[in-house]
Amino acid sequence: MNKAIIITLMFAAMGNSNISGQIESDAIETSAGELEIYFVGHGSLMFTFNGLVIHIDPVMSEADYGKMPDADLILVTHQHGDHLDRKAIEKVWKNGTRLVMTQACMNQMEEVEATVMKNGDSQNFYGIGVEAVPAYNIQHLRPNGTPFHPKGEGNGYILTFGDTRVLVAGDTENIPELKELKGTIRIAFLPMNLPYTMDPEMVADLALAIRPTILYPYHYGNTDTRQLVNLLKGEDDIEVRIRDLQ
Repeated sequence: MNKAIIITLMFAAMGNSNISGQIESDAIETSAGELEIYFVGHGSLMFTFNGLVIHIDPVMSEADYGKMPDADLILVTHQHGDHLDRKAIEKVWKNGTRLVMTQACMNQMEEVEATVMKNGDSQNFYGIGVEAVPAYNIQHLRPNGTPFHPKGEGNGYILTFGDTRVLVAGDTENIPELKELKGTIRIAFLPMNLPYTMDPEMVADLALAIRPTILYPYHYGNTDTRQLVNLLKGEDDIEVRIRDLQ
């Protein structure tokens, strides 16, 4: 179950009978059922759990969302175009879809029904706990001196599936608030591309603080993922899994 597999997406039971395409996936056993993680690309992920479909930061540049399963829940971390894409959201929207985003996202999305969550908020959707955690830059700034991701503007999300807590960190650095999650996260998606998020040393620093059982670097662009693997060599309780999430 812990080995990555290449699958052909066939979700006729979920209402999309014409889906075909190769997306890498992992299956994770939780106390409440199997969680399947689909590595769509960059910051875009899809989870399936007990018949529910969760899309995170769906964008059309990473997949044809017209051929993806309709969403029960959509989470958007922040308003940048590689994370917020109205067209992709519309493609997987169905009656009853719940959309969660930041206020900065809502400011760009007129006439859309969504739940705004800010850092520190917690909600439950279809029995899945969702917590919004901070995601921001401290060190990396634009030429004008402002952060690429200002504090309070973006979210990371912690999703709880039975006994399994999954952190999708969004665009962030190794900030103090995330280090406080030590021992509570089983699966962590941590971004790794400069100058927008973290370098391998910063990801390793955050991973050593959180100590997830499984670490997926994501949103890593052209970063050499072998650097992270080498930095965490010998940390037997942290399994680094490299998937195609450039």
